[in-house]
Amino acid sequence: MGREFERVDSIEVDATPEQVWQAIATGPGIDSWFMGRNEVDPDGGVVRQSFGGYEPEHRVTGWEPMRRLAYRSDAPDGRFIAYDFLIEGRDGAGTVLRMATSGFLPGDDWEAEYEAMTSGGALFFATLGTYLRHFAGRIAVPVTVFGPAYTDWDRTRATLCKALGLVAEPRPGDRVDVAPDGLDRIVGEVFFVNADTVGVRTTDEIYRLVKGFGGNVVLMHQLFERVDTDAAEHAWQSWLTKTLA
Repeated sequence: MGREFERVDSIEVDATPEQVWQAIATGPGIDSWFMGRNEVDPDGGVVRQSFGGYEPEHRVTGWEPMRRLAYRSDAPDGRFIAYDFLIEGRDGAGTVLRMATSGFLPGDDWEAEYEAMTSGGALFFATLGTYLRHFAGRIAVPVTVFGPAYTDWDRTRATLCKALGLVAEPRPGDRVDVAPDGLDRIVGEVFFVNADTVGVRTTDEIYRLVKGFGGNVVLMHQLFERVDTDAAEHAWQSWLTKTLA
């Protein structure tokens, strides 16, 4: 059986086409809003990603600097996922970015993976928009932490939201002002929420709480300042473990 899917998202931002291209077509740019570590090799025609032991490679299928980037990965069982970015500069100022995501999930057990992909994809596109609106041209250090397995996601999510100074059901625009145990103070606002994710933006960071597809809580951060990555990961790991103990 399986499931084909396609989703198209678009945003208009004040960033220039050059800044948008840097965000989607360079490794450091993708690091600044996606997850894990990323590498774009236009000469070799490949986009490489690495997160949580997963290291997919995507074949570049369209490369028109400042205008279009497309890439996809395929598996022997027919599974594939493809991304197609289109950049349109507006007269005067501003840029429109369109992202089409399509793919195929084989088998009869595609539903959970599709729901996780859809929910996560919405968060990542919202993060890209937040990056382009507030951090365009800046490069972040990505910090990713995998927490313990959960048995009740709603309860786990509510516990983590409370620990971050949020209500159990936060909404975009909610203010955040909290000093998590062992971590620096966080002052900002919620920029995205759905059933599986919460995103918070400050003046120098993007924080994201995600329901991991493998059954674990995942914290994904972009830190736009000098930071000791190992120390930050250790601090957040300790906080996550203690909060969910």
